[in-house]
Amino acid sequence: MDSVGNIKIIPGKNRDSNVYIIDDVLIDPGSGETLEYVIDEIQKSGMSMDDINKIVNTHNHFDHMGADKYLQDTYGYEIYMHPLDIKTVEDKDEDALVASSFGMEVPDLDITPLNEGDKIGDFEVIHTPGHTRGGICLFDGENLISGDTIFSGGNFGRTDLPTGNLEDMKNSIEKLSKLDVSNLFPGHGPYAISAVSDQLKLALMLASSL
Repeated sequence: MDSVGNIKIIPGKNRDSNVYIIDDVLIDPGSGETLEYVIDEIQKSGMSMDDINKIVNTHNHFDHMGADKYLQDTYGYEIYMHPLDIKTVEDKDEDALVASSFGMEVPDLDITPLNEGDKIGDFEVIHTPGHTRGGICLFDGENLISGDTIFSGGNFGRTDLPTGNLEDMKNSIEKLSKLDVSNLFPGHGPYAISAVSDQLKLALMLASSL
């Protein structure tokens, strides 16, 4: 498991998202299909599953949050998500959650809302709709955990799924491009620890051309 500062990084396997751990917070634990691998990586790092208390979901697609149900039921983790994405979970919209593509049903979850400006440790919540209407990023003044809003290399998340919106994505990328980001930790693919501001500007340029 790689780490940058206090951020532990578990690369996503198959279709699952990257998983990040900051202190007692697990960010985007994946669909559940590779949960055994995720738990094994956590334990290899010297942590116990009991060292974790919270799950933060950057958005509500099942490749990021399908494992939430098992983790909440088994370990009692609190789950946090933006209220607009909580609404989609509560509506049990399998298509909007891409649960159907994993052959999964939408479970009942106890989810606490996270709004713009809320804090998770040293990280501030930034509402970044576009990929989903309730997508969020987390920023601590140096490190940006970007979910499926921004990827390394100037790429950005698709906007053609239910609750996605291209104009929202453009506005979210513009908001992020104004931040002084040193390290980028996206929902999929490699993380970036150099030339991050250039990658954000590239994403803005590409999005603005659409």
